[in-house]
Amino acid sequence: MNTGSVSAGALMALASAALFGASTPLAKLLLGGGVDPWLLAGLLYLGSGFGLAALGLGRRLAGIRNTEAPLRRSDVPWLALIVVAGGMAGPLLLMLGLATTPASSAALLLNVEGLATMSIAWLVFRENVDRRLLTGAFAILAGAILLSWRAGPSGLGASGAGLGTLAIVGACLAWGVDNNLTRKLSSADPLQITAIKGVAAGVANLALALGRGAHLPSPTAMVVAGCVGFFGYGVSLVLFVLALRHLGTARAGAYFSTAPFLGAALSLALFKEPFTAQFAGASILMGFGVWLHLAERHDHEHAHEPLEHEHRHVHDAHHQHAHAPDDPPGEPHAHRHRHAAMRHSHAHHPDLHHRHGHAR
Repeated sequence: MNTGSVSAGALMALASAALFGASTPLAKLLLGGGVDPWLLAGLLYLGSGFGLAALGLGRRLAGIRNTEAPLRRSDVPWLALIVVAGGMAGPLLLMLGLATTPASSAALLLNVEGLATMSIAWLVFRENVDRRLLTGAFAILAGAILLSWRAGPSGLGASGAGLGTLAIVGACLAWGVDNNLTRKLSSADPLQITAIKGVAAGVANLALALGRGAHLPSPTAMVVAGCVGFFGYGVSLVLFVLALRHLGTARAGAYFSTAPFLGAALSLALFKEPFTAQFAGASILMGFGVWLHLAERHDHEHAHEPLEHEHRHVHDAHHQHAHAPDDPPGEPHAHRHRHAAMRHSHAHHPDLHHRHGHAR
Protein backbone atom coordinates (compact mmCIF):
# COMPACT_ATOMS: atom_id res chain seq x y z
CA MET A 1 0.00 0.00 0.00
CA ASN A 2 1.67 3.20 -1.15
CA THR A 3 1.21 6.69 0.25
CA GLY A 4 -0.63 7.88 -2.84
CA SER A 5 -3.21 5.12 -2.46
CA VAL A 6 -3.82 6.04 1.19
CA SER A 7 -4.15 9.74 0.31
CA ALA A 8 -6.62 8.88 -2.45
CA GLY A 9 -8.66 6.82 0.02
CA ALA A 10 -8.67 9.67 2.54
CA LEU A 11 -9.83 12.17 -0.09
CA MET A 12 -12.61 9.83 -1.21
CA ALA A 13 -13.81 9.33 2.38
CA LEU A 14 -13.78 13.09 3.05
CA ALA A 15 -15.63 13.82 -0.21
CA SER A 16 -18.19 11.16 0.73
CA ALA A 17 -18.65 12.82 4.12
CA ALA A 18 -19.05 16.27 2.51
CA LEU A 19 -21.83 15.06 0.20
CA PHE A 20 -23.69 13.26 2.96
CA GLY A 21 -23.23 16.18 5.37
CA ALA A 22 -24.77 18.55 2.84
CA SER A 23 -27.73 16.21 2.24
CA THR A 24 -28.96 16.22 5.85
CA PRO A 25 -30.01 19.92 6.11
CA LEU A 26 -31.52 19.67 2.63
CA ALA A 27 -33.58 16.66 3.73
CA LYS A 28 -34.68 18.66 6.78
CA LEU A 29 -35.93 21.42 4.45
CA LEU A 30 -37.94 18.90 2.45
CA LEU A 31 -39.50 17.50 5.63
CA GLY A 32 -40.37 21.06 6.64
CA GLY A 33 -42.20 21.40 3.32
CA GLY A 34 -44.57 18.61 4.34
CA VAL A 35 -42.98 15.55 2.66
CA ASP A 36 -43.74 12.31 4.55
CA PRO A 37 -40.56 10.95 6.23
CA TRP A 38 -41.02 7.40 4.97
CA LEU A 39 -41.81 8.66 1.47
CA LEU A 40 -38.74 10.93 1.52
CA ALA A 41 -36.50 7.99 2.43
CA GLY A 42 -37.81 6.22 -0.67
CA LEU A 43 -37.34 9.25 -2.94
CA LEU A 44 -33.76 9.80 -1.73
CA TYR A 45 -32.74 6.25 -2.54
CA LEU A 46 -34.64 6.17 -5.83
CA GLY A 47 -32.71 9.29 -6.86
CA SER A 48 -29.52 7.51 -5.89
CA GLY A 49 -30.36 4.20 -7.58
CA PHE A 50 -31.85 5.43 -10.85
CA GLY A 51 -29.28 8.23 -11.18
CA LEU A 52 -26.35 5.83 -10.87
CA ALA A 53 -28.06 3.25 -13.11
CA ALA A 54 -28.42 5.95 -15.78
CA LEU A 55 -24.76 6.84 -15.30
CA GLY A 56 -23.77 3.20 -15.80
CA LEU A 57 -25.95 2.93 -18.91
CA GLY A 58 -24.41 6.09 -20.33
CA ARG A 59 -20.95 4.66 -19.71
CA ARG A 60 -21.88 1.50 -21.61
CA LEU A 61 -23.47 3.37 -24.54
CA ALA A 62 -20.40 5.59 -24.81
CA GLY A 63 -18.24 2.48 -25.16
CA ILE A 64 -16.24 3.22 -22.01
CA ARG A 65 -14.66 -0.01 -20.75
CA ASN A 66 -15.70 -0.98 -17.25
CA THR A 67 -12.58 -2.01 -15.33
CA GLU A 68 -14.46 -3.00 -12.16
CA ALA A 69 -15.34 -6.54 -11.07
CA PRO A 70 -19.08 -7.33 -11.29
CA LEU A 71 -21.15 -8.63 -8.40
CA ARG A 72 -21.39 -12.41 -8.27
CA ARG A 73 -24.07 -14.78 -6.98
CA SER A 74 -22.14 -15.31 -3.74
CA ASP A 75 -22.45 -11.56 -3.06
CA VAL A 76 -26.27 -11.57 -3.07
CA PRO A 77 -26.79 -12.41 0.66
CA TRP A 78 -24.40 -9.62 1.70
CA LEU A 79 -26.10 -7.19 -0.69
CA ALA A 80 -29.54 -8.10 0.71
CA LEU A 81 -28.36 -7.38 4.27
CA ILE A 82 -26.85 -4.07 3.12
CA VAL A 83 -30.14 -3.04 1.48
CA VAL A 84 -32.13 -3.84 4.63
CA ALA A 85 -29.74 -2.22 7.11
CA GLY A 86 -28.43 0.78 5.18
CA GLY A 87 -31.04 1.27 2.48
CA MET A 88 -34.25 0.75 4.42
CA ALA A 89 -33.76 0.89 8.19
CA GLY A 90 -31.12 3.66 8.22
CA PRO A 91 -32.81 6.34 6.07
CA LEU A 92 -36.28 5.60 7.43
CA LEU A 93 -35.14 6.01 11.05
CA LEU A 94 -33.25 9.19 10.14
CA MET A 95 -36.27 10.75 8.41
CA LEU A 96 -38.52 9.84 11.36
CA GLY A 97 -35.98 11.33 13.77
CA LEU A 98 -35.46 14.53 11.75
CA ALA A 99 -39.22 15.12 11.70
CA THR A 100 -39.28 15.63 15.50
CA THR A 101 -35.70 16.52 16.44
CA PRO A 102 -34.03 19.97 16.30
CA ALA A 103 -31.35 20.28 13.62
CA SER A 104 -28.62 20.95 16.20
CA SER A 105 -29.48 17.78 18.10
CA ALA A 106 -29.61 15.76 14.90
CA ALA A 107 -26.12 17.00 13.96
CA LEU A 108 -24.80 15.85 17.33
CA LEU A 109 -26.50 12.47 17.18
CA LEU A 110 -25.30 11.68 13.66
CA ASN A 111 -21.80 11.33 15.05
CA VAL A 112 -22.85 8.03 16.57
CA GLU A 113 -22.42 6.50 13.09
CA GLY A 114 -18.65 7.02 13.07
CA LEU A 115 -18.28 5.47 16.52
CA ALA A 116 -20.61 2.60 15.63
CA THR A 117 -18.67 1.90 12.42
CA MET A 118 -15.31 1.90 14.17
CA SER A 119 -16.52 -0.10 17.16
CA ILE A 120 -18.04 -2.84 14.99
CA ALA A 121 -14.92 -2.98 12.80
CA TRP A 122 -12.69 -3.22 15.87
CA LEU A 123 -14.71 -5.53 18.13
CA VAL A 124 -16.57 -7.75 15.63
CA PHE A 125 -14.34 -7.87 12.53
CA ARG A 126 -11.05 -7.50 14.50
CA GLU A 127 -9.72 -4.72 12.30
CA ASN A 128 -6.55 -3.19 13.68
CA VAL A 129 -7.17 0.10 15.53
CA ASP A 130 -4.17 1.61 17.30
CA ARG A 131 -3.88 4.43 19.83
CA ARG A 132 -3.15 7.07 17.18
CA LEU A 133 -6.27 6.16 15.20
CA LEU A 134 -8.43 6.20 18.33
CA THR A 135 -7.04 9.60 19.37
CA GLY A 136 -7.73 11.02 15.91
CA ALA A 137 -11.24 9.58 15.84
CA PHE A 138 -12.11 11.05 19.23
CA ALA A 139 -10.64 14.43 18.20
CA ILE A 140 -12.95 14.40 15.15
CA LEU A 141 -15.87 13.37 17.37
CA ALA A 142 -15.08 16.09 19.92
CA GLY A 143 -15.03 18.67 17.13
CA ALA A 144 -18.39 17.49 15.86
CA ILE A 145 -19.89 17.65 19.37
CA LEU A 146 -18.53 21.16 19.89
CA LEU A 147 -19.86 22.21 16.50
CA SER A 148 -23.39 21.04 17.23
CA TRP A 149 -23.53 21.89 20.95
CA ARG A 150 -26.34 24.15 22.09
CA ALA A 151 -26.50 24.85 25.83
CA GLY A 152 -29.91 24.24 27.34
CA PRO A 153 -31.45 25.58 30.57
CA SER A 154 -29.69 22.86 32.51
CA GLY A 155 -26.37 23.60 30.81
CA LEU A 156 -26.22 20.04 29.54
CA GLY A 157 -27.22 20.82 25.98
CA ALA A 158 -30.57 20.52 24.31
CA SER A 159 -30.46 16.97 23.08
CA GLY A 160 -34.11 16.66 22.21
CA ALA A 161 -34.23 13.31 23.98
CA GLY A 162 -37.21 11.13 23.09
CA LEU A 163 -38.37 8.94 20.26
CA GLY A 164 -36.74 11.22 17.68
CA THR A 165 -33.39 10.84 19.41
CA LEU A 166 -33.74 7.07 19.59
CA ALA A 167 -34.68 6.96 15.91
CA ILE A 168 -31.54 8.87 14.85
CA VAL A 169 -29.31 6.74 17.08
CA GLY A 170 -30.96 3.67 15.54
CA ALA A 171 -30.20 5.03 12.05
CA CYS A 172 -26.55 5.50 12.99
CA LEU A 173 -26.30 1.94 14.30
CA ALA A 174 -27.95 0.61 11.13
CA TRP A 175 -25.43 2.53 9.00
CA GLY A 176 -22.57 1.31 11.19
CA VAL A 177 -23.64 -2.27 10.41
CA ASP A 178 -24.11 -1.31 6.75
CA ASN A 179 -20.59 0.18 6.49
CA ASN A 180 -18.99 -2.96 7.88
CA LEU A 181 -21.04 -5.28 5.67
CA THR A 182 -20.22 -3.15 2.62
CA ARG A 183 -16.54 -3.90 3.21
CA LYS A 184 -17.35 -7.48 2.17
CA LEU A 185 -18.32 -6.18 -1.29
CA SER A 186 -15.77 -3.38 -1.64
CA SER A 187 -13.83 -5.31 -4.30
CA ALA A 188 -16.84 -5.22 -6.66
CA ASP A 189 -18.12 -2.39 -8.87
CA PRO A 190 -19.24 0.39 -6.47
CA LEU A 191 -21.58 1.86 -9.10
CA GLN A 192 -23.38 -1.47 -9.44
CA ILE A 193 -23.58 -1.97 -5.66
CA THR A 194 -24.98 1.50 -5.01
CA ALA A 195 -27.43 1.45 -7.94
CA ILE A 196 -28.94 -1.89 -6.88
CA LYS A 197 -29.10 -0.78 -3.25
CA GLY A 198 -30.75 2.51 -4.20
CA VAL A 199 -33.40 1.03 -6.48
CA ALA A 200 -34.25 -1.87 -4.13
CA ALA A 201 -34.42 0.30 -1.00
CA GLY A 202 -36.16 3.15 -2.80
CA VAL A 203 -38.92 0.99 -4.27
CA ALA A 204 -39.50 -0.79 -0.95
CA ASN A 205 -39.66 2.41 1.13
CA LEU A 206 -41.85 4.18 -1.44
CA ALA A 207 -44.29 1.26 -1.63
CA LEU A 208 -44.53 1.04 2.16
CA ALA A 209 -45.10 4.80 2.47
CA LEU A 210 -47.82 4.85 -0.20
CA GLY A 211 -49.39 1.75 1.35
CA ARG A 212 -49.79 3.56 4.67
CA GLY A 213 -51.51 6.54 3.05
CA ALA A 214 -48.69 8.95 2.19
CA HIS A 215 -49.14 11.18 -0.86
CA LEU A 216 -46.56 12.09 -3.45
CA PRO A 217 -45.28 15.68 -3.09
CA SER A 218 -45.11 18.21 -5.92
CA PRO A 219 -42.99 17.34 -8.99
CA THR A 220 -40.49 20.01 -7.92
CA ALA A 221 -40.06 18.45 -4.48
CA MET A 222 -39.65 15.01 -6.05
CA VAL A 223 -36.93 16.26 -8.41
CA VAL A 224 -35.12 18.03 -5.55
CA ALA A 225 -35.32 14.89 -3.38
CA GLY A 226 -33.99 12.79 -6.26
CA CYS A 227 -31.03 15.15 -6.78
CA VAL A 228 -30.25 15.21 -3.05
CA GLY A 229 -30.38 11.41 -3.00
CA PHE A 230 -28.18 11.07 -6.09
CA PHE A 231 -25.35 13.13 -4.64
CA GLY A 232 -25.83 12.70 -0.87
CA TYR A 233 -26.57 8.97 -0.90
CA GLY A 234 -25.48 7.68 -4.32
CA VAL A 235 -22.24 9.42 -5.25
CA SER A 236 -21.37 9.59 -1.55
CA LEU A 237 -21.67 5.81 -1.15
CA VAL A 238 -19.67 5.11 -4.33
CA LEU A 239 -16.84 7.20 -2.90
CA PHE A 240 -17.14 5.50 0.49
CA VAL A 241 -16.89 2.01 -1.07
CA LEU A 242 -13.74 3.09 -2.92
CA ALA A 243 -12.34 4.49 0.33
CA LEU A 244 -12.98 1.13 2.05
CA ARG A 245 -10.64 -0.54 -0.44
CA HIS A 246 -7.75 1.71 0.51
CA LEU A 247 -8.33 2.36 4.22
CA GLY A 248 -10.45 -0.37 5.78
CA THR A 249 -13.71 0.25 7.63
CA ALA A 250 -12.49 1.87 10.86
CA ARG A 251 -10.36 4.52 9.15
CA ALA A 252 -12.88 5.29 6.42
CA GLY A 253 -15.58 5.58 9.10
CA ALA A 254 -13.44 7.98 11.11
CA TYR A 255 -12.95 10.26 8.10
CA PHE A 256 -16.70 10.05 7.43
CA SER A 257 -17.31 11.44 10.95
CA THR A 258 -16.36 14.86 9.54
CA ALA A 259 -19.73 14.99 7.72
CA PRO A 260 -21.41 17.41 10.21
CA PHE A 261 -18.39 19.75 10.10
CA LEU A 262 -18.21 19.73 6.30
CA GLY A 263 -21.95 20.32 6.06
CA ALA A 264 -21.65 23.29 8.43
CA ALA A 265 -18.71 24.67 6.43
CA LEU A 266 -20.87 24.52 3.31
CA SER A 267 -23.62 26.41 5.16
CA LEU A 268 -21.15 29.19 6.00
CA ALA A 269 -20.36 29.62 2.32
CA LEU A 270 -23.88 29.30 0.94
CA PHE A 271 -25.99 30.99 3.60
CA LYS A 272 -23.40 33.48 4.91
CA GLU A 273 -23.74 32.30 8.49
CA PRO A 274 -21.32 33.89 11.01
CA PHE A 275 -17.91 32.33 11.67
CA THR A 276 -17.95 31.72 15.42
CA ALA A 277 -15.36 30.71 18.00
CA GLN A 278 -17.29 27.46 18.33
CA PHE A 279 -16.79 26.72 14.64
CA ALA A 280 -13.11 27.67 14.86
CA GLY A 281 -12.57 25.32 17.82
CA ALA A 282 -14.34 22.49 16.00
CA SER A 283 -12.17 23.14 12.93
CA ILE A 284 -8.98 22.82 15.00
CA LEU A 285 -10.09 19.58 16.68
CA MET A 286 -11.24 17.96 13.45
CA GLY A 287 -8.19 19.15 11.56
CA PHE A 288 -5.97 17.62 14.25
CA GLY A 289 -7.87 14.32 14.05
CA VAL A 290 -7.63 14.15 10.27
CA TRP A 291 -3.90 14.98 10.43
CA LEU A 292 -3.30 12.13 12.90
CA HIS A 293 -4.89 9.74 10.42
CA LEU A 294 -3.10 11.11 7.37
CA ALA A 295 0.27 10.97 9.17
CA GLU A 296 -0.30 7.42 10.44
CA ARG A 297 2.36 4.91 9.41
CA HIS A 298 1.54 1.28 10.10
CA ASP A 299 4.63 -0.72 9.18
CA HIS A 300 5.56 -4.24 10.32
CA GLU A 301 6.46 -7.62 8.89
CA HIS A 302 3.31 -9.47 7.96
CA ALA A 303 2.30 -12.64 6.14
CA HIS A 304 -0.13 -12.88 3.23
CA GLU A 305 -2.04 -16.14 3.20
CA PRO A 306 -2.90 -17.65 -0.21
CA LEU A 307 -5.91 -15.72 -1.53
CA GLU A 308 -8.10 -15.92 -4.60
CA HIS A 309 -10.46 -13.07 -5.44
CA GLU A 310 -11.62 -10.65 -8.14
CA HIS A 311 -11.22 -6.88 -8.19
CA ARG A 312 -9.85 -3.93 -10.16
CA HIS A 313 -6.03 -3.94 -10.05
CA VAL A 314 -2.75 -3.16 -11.74
CA HIS A 315 0.33 -5.37 -11.65
CA ASP A 316 1.99 -3.99 -8.53
CA ALA A 317 3.97 -5.85 -5.87
CA HIS A 318 0.84 -7.70 -4.74
CA HIS A 319 -0.33 -8.66 -8.23
CA GLN A 320 2.32 -10.73 -9.96
CA HIS A 321 0.27 -13.44 -11.65
CA ALA A 322 -0.22 -15.13 -15.01
CA HIS A 323 -3.18 -14.43 -17.27
CA ALA A 324 -5.54 -16.75 -19.09
CA PRO A 325 -6.27 -16.06 -22.78
CA ASP A 326 -9.75 -14.66 -22.00
CA ASP A 327 -8.60 -12.27 -19.23
CA PRO A 328 -9.11 -8.60 -20.16
CA PRO A 329 -6.14 -6.77 -21.70
CA GLY A 330 -4.63 -3.49 -20.51
CA GLU A 331 -4.42 -2.03 -17.00
CA PRO A 332 -6.26 -1.50 -14.78
CA HIS A 333 -8.50 -4.51 -15.28
CA ALA A 334 -10.53 -6.97 -13.24
CA HIS A 335 -10.46 -10.76 -13.31
CA ARG A 336 -10.25 -13.60 -10.84
CA HIS A 337 -6.66 -14.14 -9.75
CA ARG A 338 -4.71 -15.95 -7.06
CA HIS A 339 -2.19 -14.51 -4.61
CA ALA A 340 0.58 -16.82 -3.47
CA ALA A 341 1.71 -16.81 0.16
CA MET A 342 4.11 -13.96 0.87
CA ARG A 343 5.88 -12.44 3.84
CA HIS A 344 7.33 -8.92 3.72
CA SER A 345 7.38 -5.58 5.50
CA HIS A 346 6.03 -2.24 4.26
CA ALA A 347 3.62 0.53 5.26
CA HIS A 348 0.01 -0.58 4.82
CA HIS A 349 -3.58 -0.12 5.94
CA PRO A 350 -6.30 -2.81 6.28
CA ASP A 351 -7.16 -2.69 2.57
CA LEU A 352 -8.26 -5.61 0.36
CA HIS A 353 -4.89 -7.35 0.77
CA HIS A 354 -3.99 -6.52 4.38
CA ARG A 355 -6.71 -7.92 6.62
CA HIS A 356 -4.46 -9.89 8.92
CA GLY A 357 -4.34 -10.32 12.66
CA HIS A 358 -2.10 -8.33 15.01
CA ALA A 359 -0.45 -9.15 18.31
CA ARG A 360 -2.36 -7.65 21.20
